[in-house]
Amino acid sequence: MSQTRPKKVPRVFVDSDVLFAGSASPSEHSASQVILRMAEITLIEALISEQVFTEVERNLTAKLPQALPNFRHLVSRCLQIVPDPTSTLIQAHRGKADVKDLPILVAAAREKCQWLVTFNIVHFQPGLTEVTVLQPGNFIFMVRDLLMQLT
Repeated sequence: MSQTRPKKVPRVFVDSDVLFAGSASPSEHSASQVILRMAEITLIEALISEQVFTEVERNLTAKLPQALPNFRHLVSRCLQIVPDPTSTLIQAHRGKADVKDLPILVAAAREKCQWLVTFNIVHFQPGLTEVTVLQPGNFIFMVRDLLMQLT
């Protein structure tokens, strides 16, 4: 029996709107929820920054406090929290995304995430070539297409 080297798990950066939707979703089949489940079963490595964590916690506290336990459970089970990028690193990429979202894009690139999943694609334009920005549903379709190529 030959041994094969394990391949690296794809790294995916999750934006706050996707984490909010996944935490608050009543359905286990929403695209946001599916992405978080993929991370939970280690098909992908899902990352968020401290900024994303803070935004989601603040917004859930204000709008849907009943979803906070699910949010905290998801974070502990399937998300890696990484530090926010430095202001120097953010400044080096000025103009690559909306000012408020630039730290998220820069964090995704710094952490070598090939994908950033968000509902607000336009906020991450013109973007960085090393990070593909996709909506959750499109990310799921892409994964499905890749899996279909295995047959």
